[in-house]
Amino acid sequence: MAKPEKTRCGGTKTEAWYWGFIRSGLRRKFMCYPVNYQARNLARRKYEGPNERQRWEYQCSECRGWYMQKETQLDHVEPCGTLKCYEDLPGFVARLFCEANNLRVLCKSCHNKITHHS
Repeated sequence: MAKPEKTRCGGTKTEAWYWGFIRSGLRRKFMCYPVNYQARNLARRKYEGPNERQRWEYQCSECRGWYMQKETQLDHVEPCGTLKCYEDLPGFVARLFCEANNLRVLCKSCHNKITHHS
């Protein structure tokens, strides 16, 4: 099997690396997108347990369990899709930076099942 041609960054990186780099950068910006917080706030309640440092807990929309924020992830109801060429950019960005009604809070276990097995 032939190695992929390195056509990016002065011949040091592949097309796959390049588009992964762009996708990763866009996803990092999504993390501070205001709608991210709106979607999380819709799934939270005041924490009443023994951990004095924890203020909120978040409900997984799949299993309905309650979790600390670090145990949850946001999931796009409509997947963002692929990003492998310039033609994919507009649709990927529109789906990534969506409104709160296209996002749901999932525990890491449910997110893994849905994302990697559907």
